[in-house]
Amino acid sequence: QVQLVESGGGLVQAGGSLRLSCAASGRTFSIYAMGWFRQAPGKEREFVAAISWSGGRTYYADSVKGRFTISRDNAKNTMWLQMNSLKPEDTAVYYCAAVRPGLGYSDKNRYDYWGQGTQVTVSS
Repeated sequence: QVQLVESGGGLVQAGGSLRLSCAASGRTFSIYAMGWFRQAPGKEREFVAAISWSGGRTYYADSVKGRFTISRDNAKNTMWLQMNSLKPEDTAVYYCAAVRPGLGYSDKNRYDYWGQGTQVTVSS
């Protein structure tokens, strides 16, 4: 079992930055690949970024590539999403999730554990 808790969301102006954190419980954190997803009102939950269990490989949605950076520290059981140059269309609830290593990190249906989400609002 892995329990995930997100934090760091808030209200920011367009062009600003936020850093989301995802704290994981359990000693098995390091065996899981991790991902960030987001869901805006009336829209499907969509992939944002993912990171391999070691942190050696990262994956990004085209919409955030070059602006967002995913990272993790297995010793601290924590993952982060640094979000720069934020846009109003980045407004959503952001979720972290854990998945056993394999293919298809952008597929939300593969993920085993989810956090409760943190709201990010970007004003224009």
